[in-house]
Amino acid sequence: MDVSYRQVKAFVEVAKSSTFAEAAVNLHLTQPALSSAIKKMEEQLGGKLFQRNTRNVSLTPEGEVLFPNALRLLHDWDNTFSDMQNLFAMAKGQLTVCAMPSFAESHLPNILSMFHQRTPNVNLRIVDVVMEQVIHEVTTGRSEIGFSFEPERKDGLVFNSLFTDEFVVVGNKTLLPNLGKALNWRDCLQFPLVMMNRGSAVRHWTQSKLQQYGELNIIAETGQLSTLGKLIQNGLGISIMPAICKDQMEGLGLVAQSIADEPLVKSIGIIKNARKGLSLPAQSIWDLAIAHYAQTA
Repeated sequence: MDVSYRQVKAFVEVAKSSTFAEAAVNLHLTQPALSSAIKKMEEQLGGKLFQRNTRNVSLTPEGEVLFPNALRLLHDWDNTFSDMQNLFAMAKGQLTVCAMPSFAESHLPNILSMFHQRTPNVNLRIVDVVMEQVIHEVTTGRSEIGFSFEPERKDGLVFNSLFTDEFVVVGNKTLLPNLGKALNWRDCLQFPLVMMNRGSAVRHWTQSKLQQYGELNIIAETGQLSTLGKLIQNGLGISIMPAICKDQMEGLGLVAQSIADEPLVKSIGIIKNARKGLSLPAQSIWDLAIAHYAQTA
């Protein structure tokens, strides 16, 4: 069956009018053209939709059944294409952005604020999860873009570096203040260590580096850097973590010190799925983030 949008609209207008002539004027059609459209629709459906006489037109029982459904179809049609126009114009819509908690807390608010000023009607959903989950969310398409350390394997991903992060040693003021402004990797082995869980990239990077200088005394592990900070605050040990966490750690009253010999430096950037295009809102944030960090470099 090939009933068109114009035929449905013509049917609704005639049903709302007292005569074909009145409906034709409202539709900016000639009366013969309108009559032809209704006749063709009736032939396609297999029966009469209107009862006609010389003075007025009214719906048949079958037409009465069709009328509310036709109204709904027109409403859904208009809303669907209006939503698409708004989406292309970025006037409305929803966008999921995935980021490591450290980035979500420190850098992401500024990026999203700039984006919101440009496109205030796009609803933002922020997923703050560990690096490995950011990569999973983007790879599976659950999030269009993500902010993460550079993945060691980029299968199916596009990564654009925004800035580099130099890891720091974090401890409470009881443990670290007497060691000066910078530490060596070997110095870190003098203390008990609290670290991210096995399997995380941050754990792999920091443990691999420390193992070059001796044996590690790891006394606690956790899956979140915020929890790591609480463990350090309570004197369980020190940790090596990204400098992007420095403000958060200092907010807990902790000390963050640089590493003097062979600093551990990793790139933080924005990722997307290489096999999928970005929506206009996602592309806007992608371009905005790259331009912003290019200016601050």
